[in-house]
Amino acid sequence: MPADVATLSTVLDKTTTLITGVAPEQRGLPTPCPDLDVAALTDHLVGWLRMFADRAAGVEHQADPNQYRSGADPAAEFAAAGRRALAALGAEAGPLLGVMLIEYIGHGWDLAVATGQPVPFTDAEAQVALDAARGMLQPGYRGPGKTFGYEVEVSADAPTVAKLVAFIGRDPVAAR
Repeated sequence: MPADVATLSTVLDKTTTLITGVAPEQRGLPTPCPDLDVAALTDHLVGWLRMFADRAAGVEHQADPNQYRSGADPAAEFAAAGRRALAALGAEAGPLLGVMLIEYIGHGWDLAVATGQPVPFTDAEAQVALDAARGMLQPGYRGPGKTFGYEVEVSADAPTVAKLVAFIGRDPVAAR
């Protein structure tokens, strides 16, 4: 398994653990991700991973991943979609791999913060995602009504996970 795919595998396992750690009474809590509470964020995580798994396998994904609603065990759904995605990703996973790392470390951080769980991602994992984000995130994708917020300033010695979430528009200090 190529190194970046191995990194994604670890990130998906950690995100599965975060989803497992959501208590039923936490599902309505707000998250640092604008307009998504914990339940909606969980649905987003699962729905998009199902779509990424299909894309990695060369299958056309018909459903809107934003409309996906998880069943009784979203962690199992997420893990199953992760296994499908990892099995389909080859040595030349290309930009999809970077997008997935940004998605699951960034939104994994959102979920951890919202539910009071420890952020499990390492600096090395976050660095791969941050490098990908810096290479693909264009200014036109940022701002109100856009996919990403404006970059938030953090100190040069901030942990890499904080640098990543700040780069994609979250304030890692205010969210804690």
